Amino acid sequence: MTKQFKGTINVDIRDSVPDWEPFEPPKAPDGTASVVYIVLDDVGFSAMSCYGGPIETPNINRIADDGIRYTQWHTTALCSPTRSCLLTGRNHTRNSMACITEAAIGFPNASGTIPPENGMLPEILGERGWNTYMVGKWHLCPTVEMNVASTRRNWPSGRGFERWYGFLGAETNQWYPDLVYDNHPVDQPKSPAEGYHLTDDITDKALEFIKDAKAVAPDKPFFLYYAPGACHAPHHVSKEWADKFKGRFDMGYEAMREQTLARQKQMGIVPADTELPPVNPIGTPQTRQGPTGQPFPPLDVTRPWDSLSAEEKRLFARMAEVYAGFLAHADHHIGRLLDYLEESGQRENTMVVLVSDNGASGEGGPDGSVNEMLFANGIPDNIQANLAMLDELGGTKTYNHYPNGWAMAFNTPFKMWKRYEFNGGTADPCIISWPSATAGQGEIRHQYHHAIDIVPTILDVLGVEAPATIKGHVQSRLDGVSMRYSVDDPSAPSARKTQFYSMLGSRGIWHDGWKAVTTHPTLSGWSDFNDDTWELYHTDVDRAELHDLAAEHPEKVRELVNLWFAEAGQNDAFPLDDRSPLEIILTPRPQLASPRERYTYFPDTAEVPEAQAVNIRNRSFTIGALVDIPAPGAEGVLFAHGSRFGGHALYVKDNRLHYVNNFVGMMEQKIDSTEDVPTGQNLILSASFEKDGEDPPHVSTGILSLYHGDQKVGEGRIKTQPGQFMFAGEGLCVGRDSGEAVTADYPNESPHRFTGGTIKRVAVDVSGDPYVDLEREAQAMLARE
Repeated sequence: MTKQFKGTINVDIRDSVPDWEPFEPPKAPDGTASVVYIVLDDVGFSAMSCYGGPIETPNINRIADDGIRYTQWHTTALCSPTRSCLLTGRNHTRNSMACITEAAIGFPNASGTIPPENGMLPEILGERGWNTYMVGKWHLCPTVEMNVASTRRNWPSGRGFERWYGFLGAETNQWYPDLVYDNHPVDQPKSPAEGYHLTDDITDKALEFIKDAKAVAPDKPFFLYYAPGACHAPHHVSKEWADKFKGRFDMGYEAMREQTLARQKQMGIVPADTELPPVNPIGTPQTRQGPTGQPFPPLDVTRPWDSLSAEEKRLFARMAEVYAGFLAHADHHIGRLLDYLEESGQRENTMVVLVSDNGASGEGGPDGSVNEMLFANGIPDNIQANLAMLDELGGTKTYNHYPNGWAMAFNTPFKMWKRYEFNGGTADPCIISWPSATAGQGEIRHQYHHAIDIVPTILDVLGVEAPATIKGHVQSRLDGVSMRYSVDDPSAPSARKTQFYSMLGSRGIWHDGWKAVTTHPTLSGWSDFNDDTWELYHTDVDRAELHDLAAEHPEKVRELVNLWFAEAGQNDAFPLDDRSPLEIILTPRPQLASPRERYTYFPDTAEVPEAQAVNIRNRSFTIGALVDIPAPGAEGVLFAHGSRFGGHALYVKDNRLHYVNNFVGMMEQKIDSTEDVPTGQNLILSASFEKDGEDPPHVSTGILSLYHGDQKVGEGRIKTQPGQFMFAGEGLCVGRDSGEAVTADYPNESPHRFTGGTIKRVAVDVSGDPYVDLEREAQAMLARE
């Protein structure tokens, strides 16, 4: 009980007086506003039309017309870190989110676990009478906890959300998402052929959650955290939406930047004398090396538009059209939320906040990609192969990302992109519509603010004080300040005076209109941070960070660099980490179970995430299914792991055993048995890969053999991919292949369940022992049973 019981207790209830107050559920004050918090992904400062961008977003414009647009609102430059700020009001390193959760390194600044003393907004509002809902991308949970065997302490349900529906990791396939509903994984409700898309699905759920509670308690306010996958890669959207922008990007990203800047000046988004930085503002491999000769990251080089071939221009322009369609599609579904609020009479008393979590993404590199899993496996994209997929871009057959020139265009007028502490990574859209407010509607504000300021702003508008404790944990200080003051007074000085930045080796510090920022390339492995070059910009007048004043004001540089170290110390920002993606990914992290030589899986269980599943990379392995097949005609998936963009599977079709290894989506390596599958009990159907070489390094080559018991019934040479099958989702299944199928050769309809027999279990052995020994061991085990 949080309140003391004030009734009277006697032996007889007739002589006792009840007091319900300590037992009543929390109730928000009458007339209190609801909150819809919309967090877009990788959208950038200038993609949307209300920020001068080329992509019409009429529904987001509706929010802007009713509220305020901020032109100097900032993020951390990366997903998880910003989202932690958006929900706690604390700086990202204090949230132990120096990087994304998948890149946790086991230090207080980067564990991937937000400490309980940094309470989240839903934890505050839920205890004060708001219903709390979350749909879409979470990305605030370490990989070791992204599975059903883990604690739910860092899932949305563990941080104050009563109901949630979405995905836990950095990204997911928008056609075949990795879905969790409240506390358990679920399959999507229908297929892409039946009209499925994740943004549509999460919007349905958001409306369902709200309506469910309103049917019972129509006056109870709610907090909805709406976080679509748009516009993070893969850029997935139907051809119909992409075609709305056909031809709109044919002029190229450099011309697009100029057109966008002209609109921004006309709208008052940026100062009238703002200029555009060059497309390679911090160097190229030809112009710059690290302190000991390390190469400049090739991923962070932009190819000038006039250097492209006609075919490349056609491909790159289509990639931008797909991205634009993805954002427009998300805007359409935001409109569905707004329509419901208006039609139900709730819009007037609903606070709407819309932001992007960081700048547009440069992760597509100079050439973009139709399958990002190639990059993840160290395999370069091929322009001719990509051109062959031009008409498939955005569809189920691609896992696509645009080239980084478009990231610069969608961050106009800034330099660089996501990951960098230049404004291209950190300056983002922020639109806030206060409930029942009339002052400033449709106007622009230039006060300097940060993602940490949203929580204090929402609490201020709702009249809620930040609690001293949450669930028994004494709460730490808030770093954010309320932005509410800026509504009535556009000329008021910024309430924020200082903001520090640190991301993947890139560093910055803003103080009273001046900013010092390093030119250190992210993920470069250059280290030697004390030798970094610090540039100085007067951002009150030079938003594009074009005119470096470091040589003119060396004392200002020293002042700001010293301030950065002071702020970094106060915010637990060390150690700094600029290692390569491969080094970061290979960092040892906690596992729920220690690696072992044999893994056993069962049918009718939740999909096993790749991070927790058996690892077959660069090694020999055997997959053995123990099955009962009473009569001929059994068919379907025995074992599947991955998707069409990388994976492997063992299945029965046309009364034969088959194995397929889909090498990074580039080719299907299929081995077929030469004899019919036998019938009987306790049959062992197996695929065994014996590694005999590597070509190139880390790409294992060898012979894959199929067996019925100890009888070999097929073999062929294959190679296995060196890296992950997928960034997120598409785990391991037995008896079906949920989500995107590894191969189109499966029998039956999705999820291609095994029928006509019973799978008892599937074992995957990575010990390297010869298959015949494993089969004999299995037979002995069956005999003991």
